[in-house]
Amino acid sequence: MDIESEYNNRARVPGSAEIIAGWAREAEAFRATWARKTLDLPYGAGPRERLDLFEPDSDGPVAVFIHGGYWQALDKSFASHCARGLVLRGVPVAVPSYDLCPHVPLARIVTQMQAACVMLHRRTGRRLLVAGHSAGGQLAAMLMGTDWQAIDPALPAGLVGAALPISGVFEIEPLLPTTIGRGLNLTAAEARALSPRWQATAPGELHCVVGGAESDEFRRQTRDFAAAWGGTAEELPGANHFTVLDPFPDPAHPLVAHAAAMAGRLARG
Repeated sequence: MDIESEYNNRARVPGSAEIIAGWAREAEAFRATWARKTLDLPYGAGPRERLDLFEPDSDGPVAVFIHGGYWQALDKSFASHCARGLVLRGVPVAVPSYDLCPHVPLARIVTQMQAACVMLHRRTGRRLLVAGHSAGGQLAAMLMGTDWQAIDPALPAGLVGAALPISGVFEIEPLLPTTIGRGLNLTAAEARALSPRWQATAPGELHCVVGGAESDEFRRQTRDFAAAWGGTAEELPGANHFTVLDPFPDPAHPLVAHAAAMAGRLARG
């Protein structure tokens, strides 16, 4: 197996740079046109410890969408449009940025996303659905598996009560010999500790999504992680690692409807 080819999605997908540039344009347009929003809310002291919150006309269950980039690229400005479908279905969506490897260790990014979730919970009083793409999928799973009361006993045990990882990386060890893995600066033990696949099953609702045209490894990781944690898995026919996000701006897409229902069950629970 060519591990580099299995995990290097930018090289694997022709036109990936143009797709990512398109995300930036769509995200900017959504930020410009959506009226009820609060941009650059701080969840920490650092310049990238900020999130954008997009809200519908009425209060509803709360979701988070975490961008990808292999923990080494991009920021929230590339993902705003992924909030559109859920917001139009009545679900407020927060889109955070975080610091990037190798400037910070991956474990630090996990704690940043935990801080963002704590801030949102304290602001809204709601438990959260967390969705995330690629690296964001790993972060979404880590958040669902977090012991929140170890952070603060006043927090609910199931603060992140549902997760929707999209093309997630749930086993980091296979990345280590690749060009992507070099920027993470992880030992094998550190990679395993940050791999949700090898952690105890977390309570809550888990639905994992992957593109049907993605590499065998991405599809395997999604299937194996969903099975290990007792969740469900879905392959989007014909979607690659980048076009797998195409449904999220569309409130009528079945995947967005499914995500809204997951958030709604949290609100009622």
